[in-house]
Amino acid sequence: MTIPRTHAPRTPRTLWDHSDEAECRRAGRALEVVGQRWAPGVLLALARGAERFTEIAASVDGISARMLTVRLKQLESAELVERTVIPTTPVSVRYRLTPRGADLLAAIRPIADYLTRWPDVGTDPPE
Repeated sequence: MTIPRTHAPRTPRTLWDHSDEAECRRAGRALEVVGQRWAPGVLLALARGAERFTEIAASVDGISARMLTVRLKQLESAELVERTVIPTTPVSVRYRLTPRGADLLAAIRPIADYLTRWPDVGTDPPE
């Protein structure tokens, strides 16, 4: 004899059981910053040791100087990148990841692993 179910089956507990709406909104805003075109490449270039504008530009294939300037300003505004002006002649500017930027880059690593396991994610669907 089968006993009828009177309630929905329990779902396993997850890391999200302790999250709330505010955390989800904050995560969305962080993903908007890092999800902009070129932003992950700029962060990765900095993590790999690029410090100067030209080094970053050379590390991010296809990015224009104008777009790199825009992304660096956005990442600096989000406190992910620090810009330091060195008063030499001519003036020298160095960029580096902040601890916040390094943490965010580390958080992106599982997404990169996911994309390695599921290579069709993010590609255009077949027509």
